[in-house]
Amino acid sequence: MSPLFLFLSFVALLSALGVVFAKNPVHSVLFLILTFFSLSGHYLLLNAQFLAAVNIIVYAGAIMVLFLFVIMFLNLNVDTEPHKPALAKVAAAVAGGSLLLILVAALKDVQPTGVAAGTAFNSQIGMVAQLGMKLYTDFLLPFELASVLFLVAMVGAVMLGKREAGERNF
Repeated sequence: MSPLFLFLSFVALLSALGVVFAKNPVHSVLFLILTFFSLSGHYLLLNAQFLAAVNIIVYAGAIMVLFLFVIMFLNLNVDTEPHKPALAKVAAAVAGGSLLLILVAALKDVQPTGVAAGTAFNSQIGMVAQLGMKLYTDFLLPFELASVLFLVAMVGAVMLGKREAGERNF
């Protein structure tokens, strides 16, 4: 294992724990951004440059800005949060513990496998050129249907947001 992989794994685990245990929701979002950046580093180590770039642009960029906007808009703080009874905390701990137990029981006999026998390793598998060839040959119809769906959603959003002269919004 490379030292860079170990460092990125350490940062990802610590920042993920920071997401869960941070008292301030804004700090939690910032820890989540750090987690996304460390996962993008893992994607780069796996030779998936396009996936790393999309992860940074979409998740660490757009989605986190949206999360920060919602958190700041809601003005979440400890004073306005309702008090949770002790029974709810105990039930959450039991549910989390049983989920961990189920995951450990399900994954205890799993053996990691390497590259399947008889297949050649392709070092260009995560590159943009290979992704483009696959996208525009084998997955052309789903790609075009998704683009039409996004176009219809954008037109619908514009039509819903457009105000007519004299129209009142409640």
